Amino acid sequence: MDFQTSLFAPAAAPVAAAPTPERHELGDGAWIDVARDWLVDPDDVFTTLVGAVPWRAERRQMYDRVVDVPRLVHTYMIGDDLPHPRLTEARERLSATYADELGEPFRTAGCCYYRDGRDSVAWHGDTIGRGSTQDTMVAIVSVGDPRRLHLRPRGGGEATAYEMGHGDLLVMGGSCQRTYEHAVLKVASAGPRISVQFRPFNVF
Repeated sequence: MDFQTSLFAPAAAPVAAAPTPERHELGDGAWIDVARDWLVDPDDVFTTLVGAVPWRAERRQMYDRVVDVPRLVHTYMIGDDLPHPRLTEARERLSATYADELGEPFRTAGCCYYRDGRDSVAWHGDTIGRGSTQDTMVAIVSVGDPRRLHLRPRGGGEATAYEMGHGDLLVMGGSCQRTYEHAVLKVASAGPRISVQFRPFNVF
């Protein structure tokens, strides 16, 4: 899908201040922050990520067989250069915005490429590492076609969903990783979408 503006469109206006995230309390110490149109130059970021990220297809054991993971992935670890300067800026902005609450910078960036509506991620929490026992944050920047991030309490309860559009930011914070699960479910039809998940050290 082409997210580029017309070649003959007027010159871009100066970059405005980033929208302030709106907080949604989920309960049990978990919360979600959402900011629409948060990322600068999302069209260029999307195009660059499609071509520049060394995407790989993972396989994993599922009962008695090995199956393809339904998305492409890559992780930029501590010290790795990010593939677009706007993502480097985004990580710095997030670290500054949440410095008082988080107490440490965002360090890694995991990328997921959902090629169409068949690509998905199952219900889970980011509980490998410190997320299993400590409050932490995972900040997701989305570019491409809109998809819904679903959340539900661990152990049962009413699920909710937040649509993530082109350039939107969603931050899962507090106890969210250990008290809630999240998923991107399969849909009948969707265009390509990439999510970039910024995390602190030792949160996966």
